[in-house]
Amino acid sequence: MKSTRSIRVTTFLSIGIVLVATIAWAGLGHVSGSLKRVDAFGGLKSRPEKPSTAINYLLVGSDTREGLTAAERKLLRVGSTKSAAGKRSDTMLLVHISKARDKAVIISLPRDTLATIPSYISSAGKSVPSVRAKLNAAFAWGGAPLLIQTIESMSNLRIDHYVEINFAGFAHMVDALGGIEVCTKRDINDSNSHLTLAAGVHTLDGIEALKYVRTRDFDGMGDLGRMQRQQQFMSSVMRKATSSGVLLNPIKLLNFFNAAMATVQTDSALNGNDLITLAKQMRNLSASKVRTLTVPLSSTNYSVEGLGSTVVWDPILSAELFQRLINDQAVIDEVTPSPSASSSVKAAPVIVDKFKTRTALENPCGALK
Repeated sequence: MKSTRSIRVTTFLSIGIVLVATIAWAGLGHVSGSLKRVDAFGGLKSRPEKPSTAINYLLVGSDTREGLTAAERKLLRVGSTKSAAGKRSDTMLLVHISKARDKAVIISLPRDTLATIPSYISSAGKSVPSVRAKLNAAFAWGGAPLLIQTIESMSNLRIDHYVEINFAGFAHMVDALGGIEVCTKRDINDSNSHLTLAAGVHTLDGIEALKYVRTRDFDGMGDLGRMQRQQQFMSSVMRKATSSGVLLNPIKLLNFFNAAMATVQTDSALNGNDLITLAKQMRNLSASKVRTLTVPLSSTNYSVEGLGSTVVWDPILSAELFQRLINDQAVIDEVTPSPSASSSVKAAPVIVDKFKTRTALENPCGALK
């Protein structure tokens, strides 16, 4: 892999899901389910300081099959819950919502990131010393608390809330939105994901969408191609979730939120009142003010004995990025050039985007170059 822009970016945990869910709760008053809880911050010590009232969410996509029907597992060819015991964090996103609640930044954390996993107590009660491993190992070994501790130690950014979603949650929420439009410029026939699509524009239901974001073996580009498709799909989800056809349709909102409630797990401190308050505060947040990016990388193929190929964060750029989030500063800069000697007219500001961000307004077909 050669492009730092092409590392895995999740699709089904976009900020659009959070926004619509909170709006649904605030507007409809109640739903048929209740949030599932996980002790995400249990036992964490020496956590980073929090200098502002901005909010940081850690959103995790788990590959657990729990919640999928037998028919859905058959369509996906993913096997039963027993055949895939345990769960792995296939996707990790940090979502930073500004203290003014008018901007959001979504940062993808590659699962193969080379990380130092802090010492922890195993499920068998044994003390395990710190060790270098891939980032998703923290989730596999110690669940949400160990993953949060690892990310906080690497970024020095304090995580306020934790949200986890599985295969079933992704598929059911896509269905609740009425499907998501994708555009492929070449035929897809992937025998591993069992996805077949002709070139062109398609509206995918939940199961087909899950196949789409998992497929990687049809074009010879492997993870590189899959990551590009996932980024484009993420933008499509954001646009659909915040479209008038969804936001002004109480039935769709209720179905969407009930689908989320049935499969999403959150930290024990996140409650309905928090979501209602957040929804009211974020009225001014539009898709154009949501930026997505991958944490800056210095290597996408760093070999480590016993681990294989890993991804390494750029020590300078990643540190700057997280410091900006800690201070609730913008991740892009606007530089106003000085007027030339022959003109007193100010030139238009120049956008400096050293972190290579994108906005959620990106068109899925236009984005495929």
